[in-house]
Amino acid sequence: MRISTIRGSTPQTVSVNDTVIAATDIAREVQNHAGGSPQQAWEEATRALVVRTLLSQRARDLNLVAEPRSVDGLRETEEEALIRVLLETEVHTPTADEATCRRYYQANLARFHGPDLFEPLHILFQAARDNDAAYATAVERAEAVLANLRTKPDDFERLAQAVSDCPSASEGGRLGQVVRGDTTPEFEAALLTMGTGEIHPTPVQTRYGVHVLRLDRKTTGETLPFEQVRAQIARYLEDRTWRRAVAQYISLLAGTARIAGFDMRRASSPLVQ
Repeated sequence: MRISTIRGSTPQTVSVNDTVIAATDIAREVQNHAGGSPQQAWEEATRALVVRTLLSQRARDLNLVAEPRSVDGLRETEEEALIRVLLETEVHTPTADEATCRRYYQANLARFHGPDLFEPLHILFQAARDNDAAYATAVERAEAVLANLRTKPDDFERLAQAVSDCPSASEGGRLGQVVRGDTTPEFEAALLTMGTGEIHPTPVQTRYGVHVLRLDRKTTGETLPFEQVRAQIARYLEDRTWRRAVAQYISLLAGTARIAGFDMRRASSPLVQ
């Protein structure tokens, strides 16, 4: 199936159990779907409305009644409330028990490490990236300091106090403890290559300027105890199970419905991504 909204052709009529989904409704829904292309966004929007129609029809067949709720300040529409009650009524999944959570924990220990901690010192020569002359001068100044430090590494803090453009100069260039994501990507990449007490052999260039960098200490994050992450694991496993169950439920509804103008196998459900 091809639905074109780009070249002016008329989209194929889509219906679910003889209920037509208007092209104007699909066009409005498109804004909620990024898609890799306008065609893909249109198909994702169409599928979302097909699924919504299937669920709404099923809820009304069961004569369900729902009271809209407010979540984070946003109030459900009547249709959203009805679909929520339908899924609560017809989709049942088990809770994640202790044994299941422990198995997941043991199989995914790498996910439960505390963050690595770094304690860097730096000397910053501030310069804007788009100012070639100023940036080149900053690199030269950093290289001159590095040359000095190769023979007198203990001068790092004194030099930071004397020449660094960072407020940390008053602390000898100390930045305190940082974790991944706290610094610029270039600064972090340099830190990850360094050993304790090591001065980076070349100037580190970032958008803030040019840095001379020393790593005083690195503490490897410890594995978090199971008891600390048990609730997080349970939520993850239960959410994953629920999403799979909803996908199966939608597939069953689609398998017994009369759907025209759209192939339900083309894209994943917005409810189960």
